[in-house]
Amino acid sequence: MQIDNISAVGSNDNLLSDMNKVQQRITQIEDRFNIKHFAPQNVVDFQQTLTKQLKNETDGSENINTKKNITGRAANSSSTREGSAPGAIADLIQKSAAKYGIDARLLSAVAEAESNYHPDAVSSAGAVGVMQLMPDTAAGLGVTDPYDAQQNIDGGAKYLKELLNDFGGNVRDAVAAYNAGPQAVKEYNGVPPYSETQNYVNHVLDLYQ
Repeated sequence: MQIDNISAVGSNDNLLSDMNKVQQRITQIEDRFNIKHFAPQNVVDFQQTLTKQLKNETDGSENINTKKNITGRAANSSSTREGSAPGAIADLIQKSAAKYGIDARLLSAVAEAESNYHPDAVSSAGAVGVMQLMPDTAAGLGVTDPYDAQQNIDGGAKYLKELLNDFGGNVRDAVAAYNAGPQAVKEYNGVPPYSETQNYVNHVLDLYQ
């Protein structure tokens, strides 16, 4: 039997009390007239059903709140920590950084800002992989398969090293050039006045710290 939700606790108590009185009166009549009480097994006592329904509603509300809290903690714990790449990607970043003589933390920060370390990431502009290399850029860096994490990170490290050399080791300008292109940085003699590039540079440098 389906018991509808009852909003007021006081009303629930009164209803249970009334039902108890009715049941008591029925029992008195049965005893007085020697009527055998008929209670099929599939008929559940109303008071028990109502009590169970109310309990389920309370437990359900608590479970929902608990689930929300757990979900929130799980989302926070599963998100990539700043500057901390997944194991296999972290190894590739270390290897490429050593190969081209750049700080692995900087390379990791760029990788996180670009794709959050996803080898299969593709931007709306067509940039591909962990380091989000454009097809022409990737080809110029010797990357034959931009979806291959090792090649992609290696290409990104090589490109970042070239930018650092072009801008005299200035990390801010090199990072800006990675996002907006070296020509834009040269034209503005620093980070271009593009909100996307400025936010990108700030984000990468925050991760790099």
